[in-house]
Amino acid sequence: MKRIPHTLSALAVIGVLTLSGCGASSNNTEGGDASSSSAAQAENSKTVSVEDNFGTHDVQAPVKAAAVTDNRSFELVDKWGVDVVAAPKQLVPTTIPGIKNDQNIVDLGTHREPDLEALASAEPDVILNGQRFSQHYKDIQELNPEATLLEFEPRDGEPMLPELKRHTTALGEVFGKQDDAKQLVSDLDQATEAAKKAYDPQQKVIAINVSGGEMGYIAPGKGRFFGPLFDELNLTPALQVENASDDHEGDDISVEAIAKANPDWILVLDRDAAVSKDPNVTPAKEVIMNSEALKNVTAVKKGNIVVAPADTYYNENIITYTEVLTSMKDAFEKA
Repeated sequence: MKRIPHTLSALAVIGVLTLSGCGASSNNTEGGDASSSSAAQAENSKTVSVEDNFGTHDVQAPVKAAAVTDNRSFELVDKWGVDVVAAPKQLVPTTIPGIKNDQNIVDLGTHREPDLEALASAEPDVILNGQRFSQHYKDIQELNPEATLLEFEPRDGEPMLPELKRHTTALGEVFGKQDDAKQLVSDLDQATEAAKKAYDPQQKVIAINVSGGEMGYIAPGKGRFFGPLFDELNLTPALQVENASDDHEGDDISVEAIAKANPDWILVLDRDAAVSKDPNVTPAKEVIMNSEALKNVTAVKKGNIVVAPADTYYNENIITYTEVLTSMKDAFEKA
């Protein structure tokens, strides 16, 4: 190409082309640099369509400001470096300091006394709602009409692990982390298959929750956290309790009933480890091992006790499930 002479007419043409390339950009200094920046922004900006529990939503990507009230989402958005502007910090585990300790993130209180006005004031463009904050969905929606409100709470009647994969995959789309989400889903699938393969169905399993030094029964199928794994891994229940619930502290059960069931394995959710502020609280495994009534139980005598990570009660996401399934696999293989 021939070089254009530096005439007034040529400069005028160049000026028109530059303005045309810049589009709506108001920072037109340094000519070509501003044009390139504007073009890059336009190329990177797009609309992502995702389906949550309430329908299909168009999300403007990249997300500039996210509010997160869903405990299952905290670790994911922190891991992916998402710009979080608001969260209920009291419900964020200490294992996620990037959200819990960031003074620039607005604290929304707890689900019992939420500061929904503070949420609106943070002006998020996307709100990830769920779990303890599901009860406030309508209020959040009314106070934040300009934000895209998304909720992927596990749906009734649907298996837990596929629901966690649905949640993770959708967030990967929203935040442009599709490859990371795909890897997390793959990790969960591999951990599930490995634990299933390592388990001997002849061995009986019971899951319990320890809170305030007391043991509660976690029902196979629907009990908190461990319940779904009975179906996923085809675990043989050591005990079935009628009218069991998904209560956060488990159903009432006596240690004598556990002893009578004589499980080969005990799966433990240590609620105190996540919520108690008492530094001297007794760890769940010690509560079980020190129980006089349980000293002759097979699982106790052989040390066949798998305890979920300390933050699990506040962090029941796909990463935590993968960690627990891996721990179960390792324990089953060593027994």
